[in-house]
Amino acid sequence: MNASRFFAADYAQARSLFVAACEGAGLEVQSHLHPLRGAQGEALAMDVARLGPADARALLIVSSGCHGPEGFCGSGVQGALLADAGLRDAADAAGVAVLFIHALNPWGFSWLRRVTQENVDLNRNFQDFSQPLPANPGYEALAHAIVPPVWPPTADNEAQLAAYAAQHGPRALQHALSAGQYSHPEGLFFGGHNPCWSRQAVCQVLHDQARRCSSLAWIDLHTGLGPSGHGELIFAARDDAATLARARAWWGPAVTSIYDGSSSSSRISGMLFESAYLMAPQARYTGIALEYGTVPLEAVVAALRADQWLENHPEVDTSDPALRTAIKRQMRDAFYVDTDVWKSRIVDQGLAAVRAAIAGLAGLAEPAAAVGQA
Repeated sequence: MNASRFFAADYAQARSLFVAACEGAGLEVQSHLHPLRGAQGEALAMDVARLGPADARALLIVSSGCHGPEGFCGSGVQGALLADAGLRDAADAAGVAVLFIHALNPWGFSWLRRVTQENVDLNRNFQDFSQPLPANPGYEALAHAIVPPVWPPTADNEAQLAAYAAQHGPRALQHALSAGQYSHPEGLFFGGHNPCWSRQAVCQVLHDQARRCSSLAWIDLHTGLGPSGHGELIFAARDDAATLARARAWWGPAVTSIYDGSSSSSRISGMLFESAYLMAPQARYTGIALEYGTVPLEAVVAALRADQWLENHPEVDTSDPALRTAIKRQMRDAFYVDTDVWKSRIVDQGLAAVRAAIAGLAGLAEPAAAVGQA
């Protein structure tokens, strides 16, 4: 398989390739149109296509673009899945429907921003906003250094971050940065103060598509953590031993968890998978985030800090357009490795993960009356 043919140069092309791949597989695309336009003036949408009957008892979701430019990878993997006739036949034979959700955050994908148009990290936004929100003392202490007033940051600024890591450890610094925060709307990993557009659209999709299944699995495609080209299988569900055991039975003992510290990701809250519990409570749920490595974590964090600084200083668009272009290129490169070797590796791992999920769901499919006995 020539994996590179599934990957796009920008959001508009990625969307066109996805729609064409769905049409080639005989699938209808339903589009949830975004209220804003893209970087090229193009229409934006969360596009959805379903392989399999509406009343299938087992449903697998494969989603892309939760974090903007991570959509380059996810969209490519989805295209490869749609082109694999053998995989489609396997799903049909197993009685498993597959739901493709393309570009969970289409605005961020187009504009090369990890966050939504509200500056919200979608994977921190699934909170009950009627209740007190999680505190992040580490971020509070470092907010002024994480997104500094000038870019590049000063030596003193970087020394503050290094001192925190020296005192508390590198993992503590990572947690302070990425666990999510709800007090600095112009900062990194901001979880929002209310449900953002993408969250509402996701919930609508699940309302339409996931109410009739008894077994639900979800593979959410991400990039930016771990060794380049390696797909870490990160448990993406509530902290439950039986669900984790099921995930490891399906995808193997390499499945990591944010709850036991085995994952490269920090422990975070308000994650996307909460929508499965909210919108499909009748289903037995099992999920992972398939997290592909790109560049070293330090480079990813630097790109995110620069991009947030740029967002906070719109005057740069006219005062220093070359800097703006460089920062946006840095963002793209932090979450997408544009080489044939990398693309081939991630497609192979994506296909393997989906086949494992189909096999797992086939073993779990059961009458609706038995759901909830786990």
